[in-house]
Amino acid sequence: MAEGEEALPPSSSSWEKDLADALEEGGCDLETVRNIIQGRQLPADLRAKVWKIALNVVGKGDSLASWDGSLDLPEQSIIHKDCQELIDQLSVPEEEKSVLLLDIESVITFYCKSRNVKYSSCLGWIHLLKPLVHLRLPRSDLYNCFYAIMNKFIPRDCFMRGRPFHLFRLLLQYHEPELCSFLDTKKMTPDSYALNWLGSLFSYYCSAEVTQAIWDGYLQQADPFFIYFLMLIILVNAKDVILAQESDKEEMIKFLETSPANLDLEDIEDLFSLAQYYCSKTPASFRKDNHSLFGSSLLGLKDDDTDLSQALCLAISVSEILQANQQQGEGVRFFVVDCRPAEQYNAGHLSTAFHLDSDLMLQNPSEFAQSVKSLLEAQKQSIESGSVAGGEHLCFMGSGREEEDMYMNMVLAHFLQKNKEYVSIAKGGFMALQQHLADINVEGPENGYGHWIASTSGSRSSINSSVDGDSPNGSSDGKGVKSLVNKMTVALKTKSVNVKEKVISFIENTSTPVDRIPFNIPWPDRASLERHVSSSDRVGKPYRGVKPVFSIGDEEEYDTDEIDSSSMSDDDRKEVVNIQTWINKPDVKYNFPCNEVKENGHMFPSHLLVTATHMYCLREIPSRKGLAYIQSRQALNSVVKITSKKKHPELITFKYGNSNTSGIEILAVERYLIPNAGDATKAIKQQIMKVLDALES
Repeated sequence: MAEGEEALPPSSSSWEKDLADALEEGGCDLETVRNIIQGRQLPADLRAKVWKIALNVVGKGDSLASWDGSLDLPEQSIIHKDCQELIDQLSVPEEEKSVLLLDIESVITFYCKSRNVKYSSCLGWIHLLKPLVHLRLPRSDLYNCFYAIMNKFIPRDCFMRGRPFHLFRLLLQYHEPELCSFLDTKKMTPDSYALNWLGSLFSYYCSAEVTQAIWDGYLQQADPFFIYFLMLIILVNAKDVILAQESDKEEMIKFLETSPANLDLEDIEDLFSLAQYYCSKTPASFRKDNHSLFGSSLLGLKDDDTDLSQALCLAISVSEILQANQQQGEGVRFFVVDCRPAEQYNAGHLSTAFHLDSDLMLQNPSEFAQSVKSLLEAQKQSIESGSVAGGEHLCFMGSGREEEDMYMNMVLAHFLQKNKEYVSIAKGGFMALQQHLADINVEGPENGYGHWIASTSGSRSSINSSVDGDSPNGSSDGKGVKSLVNKMTVALKTKSVNVKEKVISFIENTSTPVDRIPFNIPWPDRASLERHVSSSDRVGKPYRGVKPVFSIGDEEEYDTDEIDSSSMSDDDRKEVVNIQTWINKPDVKYNFPCNEVKENGHMFPSHLLVTATHMYCLREIPSRKGLAYIQSRQALNSVVKITSKKKHPELITFKYGNSNTSGIEILAVERYLIPNAGDATKAIKQQIMKVLDALES
C-alpha cells in the first residue's frame, strides 16, 4: 500500500468468511460467533449452524432414536392436520413433502409423549417449528432445536391470564404508565393481544424473513427475558395510534395483535436497539425475581407464590436497591422514598431515603401535596448533584407489614395515576432491609450499620450526626448522602412531626399508638392492644349469650386487628350473579355503587346491597359486563363498628365480629370508597339499628 493511502473498510463478505471459517473449524462457542456477527444479518447458509450453537444443541444425540415412532395420541388427527397445513404453506418440492410432514408430526408427538403434555392447536407450536423447518434440518436436530426453544425461551404458563402476561403488564406500567393505564381502562390485558407474540416468538404474524432476523438477534442474546422488551417496543411504537383509537375493544385488540406483521427487515436493527435501551433502564429484579418462568428445572417454582396479577407495581429487592446506587456510570439508580410514619423513620431508616409520611395523603391532603413537590425537587437536585442518593427511578419503601402499608399503597397508586414512569416498591419493605443487612453480617443500629442505616432519634444522635451532619474534618462526603437528601428529609420530617402534633390524631380511640411502634420494638400480641368497648358503645340485651355491640366513629386509625375482606368460603367467591337482577330484588332496600378497597391498595368496582338483615358486596367482573361475583355476605347484626375519615369521608371501614366477656372479637374487615358516603352510612346505620332493636325485643 502506497504511503498516505487509507485502508479500505473490510468488504461485507469479510466477516461472513470469518464466520464460515470459525464454524467450519468446529468448537466455536456463542461468544465467538457474537463477536464476529456484531448484530449483522446472518447469511442464510450459515443460519442453521449459528442457531444450533445459540441453542446449545451441537453434538446432541438423537432423542428420538429409542422411540418406536407410534403416532397414536388421542389428539393425533389434530396434530396431523396442523402439520399438513404448515407443509402446505412452505415452498417444498412435492417429493419431499411426505418426509417433512412425518418429521414435523414425529417431533410434536414425541415431545407430547416425553413431556406428558396434551397437544392443542392454540399452543402455537406449529408456528415455532416454521422457522426451524426453513433450515432443512435432520429430524434429530429439528427436535433438539424445538426442545431447546420450548425449554429456554417459552415461559411457563404461556396461556390466557398466565403469569408471563401479568409480568409484561408490570413492565409496561414501569416504562409507559400512560399507555398501560389506557389499556387497563379499556380492559385490554396483555394476554388478549400478545399471547401469540410470546407463544410463537413473533413467528405467528411476521413474515419468514422478518422472523428469521428477529430470531437471529434473539437467540444470540441468550436472554429469554429480552422478548419482553421486543414486545414492549412493538407497543411503544404504536402508542400514538393506540391512544387515538376510537374503535371498539375487539377492533383495537385485533389491531394490536397483528401489529408485528407490519415489521420489515429494515426495522429489526432499530427494534433491537430500542429494546436494548429499555432493557438498560429496567431493574435487575425484573429478571432475578422471575427467573423460574423459564427453564425445565422445578427448582425455584416455590418462589412463584407472588400473585403478579395483584401486584400494584414492579417490586425491587432490597439487595438491588443497596447495590444500584453504589455503582458508577450508567445503570438503574433509585431514589428511595420511605413512606413509614415519622416515629418509625426516626428510629432507623436507609441513610439515602427521602421521608414521605403516606398517612398525610388522607389526613392532610394539602400537606401531602407539598411533600410530594419537595420530594420531586429533592430527586431532581440529587440527580444533578451526583449524590449517591440520586436516581430517576422512584422506589417506595414501607414497613413490610400489610396493615401498616395500606396508605403507602395509596400513595403508590397516586403516582401511577399521574403517569409517573419508573415507579416501584421495595420488596418486603424496611423489615426485609433489616433482614438483608443481618444476613450479610452488617451490625445493627446500636453499632452503626455502617453507612446504610441512619437514626434521628435522640438516643442515637451520634449516628445521626455521623450521617446527616458534617464530617469531623469539616469536609462533606463526596458520595453526597448527607449533603442534599438528608437535609431536605430532616426539614420535612420535622415538619411532619409538627403536623402530626397539630393536625393528625394517630392514636385516637386506642390506648397504644399501635401503628407507630418503632422497628426495633418486637411486634406486640394483637389481642393485648385491642380497644376496650367504651361506655358509648350500644350494648343490647343478651342474645345467645353474646351482647350485640355497634358503634360509629370518625377519624379512627386502622387497628391492627385487621382481617382481610370476609370470612366466606371459596365456593361462595365463585358465585356469579346478574347485577341488575339483584338490585331489582324486592328485599334489596339500598344499592350503593362503590369501590372495594383491599389492604394492598387495589380497588375493585363493586355494589353494596343492603337488605333487611344482610349486606352484600357484588364485585363487578371486568370481562363480563353486567355480571359480578358475590364477594361478601355479612349479617347486619355482625357489624360492630363503622368508621370514616374526616379528611377522606368517602373511605368507609366496616368491622364485623361479636362480643364476649373479654371484649370485641373482630372476624372480618372490609373497606369501601363510597360516593356520598354520608347517605350510605346513614341508611346502613338505620337498618342495623332496626335489626338490633328487633333482637333486643
